[in-house]
Amino acid sequence: MNADVRRFRAMGCDVVVAGADPRSVAAAFERWEATFSRFRRQSELSHVNESPATVLRVSPFFARVLRIALDVAAETDGLVDPTLGGALGAAGYDGDFPSIVDDPRPAGRPEPSRLGELVLDGGFLRRPPGLALDLNGVVKALAVDDAAELLAGEGFVSAGGDLAVRGAVDVGLPHGDAVRVIGGGLATSGISSRRWRRGGADQHHLIDPSTGRPSASPWELVTVSGATCLDADVAAKAAYLAGDDGPDWLEARGLPGRFVRTDGRIVRTRDWDRALACI
Repeated sequence: MNADVRRFRAMGCDVVVAGADPRSVAAAFERWEATFSRFRRQSELSHVNESPATVLRVSPFFARVLRIALDVAAETDGLVDPTLGGALGAAGYDGDFPSIVDDPRPAGRPEPSRLGELVLDGGFLRRPPGLALDLNGVVKALAVDDAAELLAGEGFVSAGGDLAVRGAVDVGLPHGDAVRVIGGGLATSGISSRRWRRGGADQHHLIDPSTGRPSASPWELVTVSGATCLDADVAAKAAYLAGDDGPDWLEARGLPGRFVRTDGRIVRTRDWDRALACI
């Protein structure tokens, strides 16, 4: 692939583009961030989370993405949950990540899943005031897939561990491995880069929906290959949150996965090894 590689910042991470006009890609990312950022007071998500109303009319764009997030929650048996905005805030993730610092104060009250309290009916959202949504379980990957539609031919879009590819791209993986991605998506989810301390305890952004606290998963990182970036990213998050059952969770769905334990040991699914053998 001979396309020029360009870089810019969006959604709190580095975005790397090859094969598309970077200005168009940046504009696509801005649309997603302007609508769904928890940290922009004027975003639609912030207005929804701060509204005292029980029933809200939301934009078609917001409704479409929330419907995807709810479908993802159902498909992952609730592991990837859009109702954990309050839990993230309680853990201390209450601003753009570069602004997050270790805090001696204890974490706030845990807020487990509230999926059962949320109803989306067309463009109308019903939920109790105070239920804070966080749609980043799907938004960044959707933004990557959206931006990949701007590729004129072969190329890729990468953002903070999420990748969409047209044509062969060699990708370095944590702890020394590398793979060649022929097309589709590849995503890595984990806690190696987004972690901090609150009240003397480690915190991170992957929340266990059953407890409302950062997951105690044995994995540091999970990488998954999928037909799209969204497929890969959702599966990587779900497999991480599934804990020791993560490899079996992927195997049951025929998705190639590579797991890095917190002690550095690497576990690969059979489908991952089969996919590598076919290259």
